[in-house]
Amino acid sequence: MATVRYFASARAAAGREEEPVDASTLDELVGIVRDRHGEQLALILKVSSFLVDGLARRAGGTPLTSGSTVDILPPFAGG
Repeated sequence: MATVRYFASARAAAGREEEPVDASTLDELVGIVRDRHGEQLALILKVSSFLVDGLARRAGGTPLTSGSTVDILPPFAGG
């Protein structure tokens, strides 16, 4: 079970700061949260960056382990 943490507009679209997700890859996790939270989050996920246990990753076959933390970081405005 991985923990997903949402930031900025991803947090607003998901309606929560974090949640557990049972997924074995980053692609699987993205699909699960997209299906759970709908079209608004789906659009944000397309332009977001992902950190898996603090390391930048692209959506794909990146493996997740029990206890992984996945941060979903949409583009931020400002500096």
